[in-house]
Amino acid sequence: MSNEEWGPLAGLIGTWESGYDGLDVSFHNDKGKIAETPYREKTTFKPFGPVDNGDQCLYGLDYRTAAYRKDEDLPFHTEVGYWMWDSTSQQVTRSFAIPRAQVLMAGATVEPGATQFTLVSTLGSVTYGILSNPYLEETAHTTRFDVTITITDDTFSYDETTVVEHKKFPTVIMHTDRNTLKLISRDE
Repeated sequence: MSNEEWGPLAGLIGTWESGYDGLDVSFHNDKGKIAETPYREKTTFKPFGPVDNGDQCLYGLDYRTAAYRKDEDLPFHTEVGYWMWDSTSQQVTRSFAIPRAQVLMAGATVEPGATQFTLVSTLGSVTYGILSNPYLEETAHTTRFDVTITITDDTFSYDETTVVEHKKFPTVIMHTDRNTLKLISRDE
């Protein structure tokens, strides 16, 4: 398998882990305020494709990630989804679900050899949008998501912001997460 088909996503193929270098800044319901949570993380990206979609040809990565607080065996955050590359339109798309019954699709135009790029999703967009269950829509209304990805030979970093209008907090919350993971293996 040649990695060229995956364009800017080729460098993500494999298994990645971090120490407790991740930092989540979000509203903590148990504290009633915004607080920081350091975390460790494990992410796997497994390649697949081609996926023929009419005239469109996609190559993708099936991904799973889990984040853990110190001294906890169960993750406090998980995601499952896909990263997709459309070489013709130079579109990278990340679609994922979280177990709070929320799904998101973010994307952008990205050069094939890019090692850094930003993906965006906005509420109401019919292409790169956000969907939430009724409870989340009423109590923690997510309006925007963006993530900047940086890939090197042996690290994968992200810096993401989720904009949330939270009913328990009188203003818009900028929920941020950032981490740098190290390559453990190139499982293909």
